[in-house]
Amino acid sequence: MTTAWGHLGAAQLSACLTGHTMHTYRWSAIVRPVAALLAAVAALSLTACSAGEKDVTKPAPRATTPATDYSAPEMTAGLPPEPMGAGREVYLRAIRAVDPRLVEDEEKAVDAGRNQCATLLDGGDKADWLAAQRFGNDSRPLTDAQGKQLNAALRATLCPE
Repeated sequence: MTTAWGHLGAAQLSACLTGHTMHTYRWSAIVRPVAALLAAVAALSLTACSAGEKDVTKPAPRATTPATDYSAPEMTAGLPPEPMGAGREVYLRAIRAVDPRLVEDEEKAVDAGRNQCATLLDGGDKADWLAAQRFGNDSRPLTDAQGKQLNAALRATLCPE
């Protein structure tokens, strides 16, 4: 068989190409990971150079409102500010008088009371039922009479008329 290589037979040509291919494969198996590693190191070194510099022309961000600020959306929705300090204790004591289990989770009791204040502000004939639904749950259902007591406690503490 005559090939383009002239003096090589088919078996010799095949062995030669296989050896060449294996050599190329081994070389690329070494070079590619090294090249990738060098590229990663170069990228990291570029980002490290700029990480230490601070832009001194921009002022540092600062909080413009305190954490206890009463937000406009809450005011619009009719929610009173969250009670703090002695006012919170008076509110929780009034709710506890209706059912002590209602204040086992104080945050939930405060949230329920604030939301019920919005209902009281809107008026309506179902305010007592809504209070019973809002403060109660499946394992601790409340009656409309208890809802009425809750609304009276809310009017006396968290959301007076």
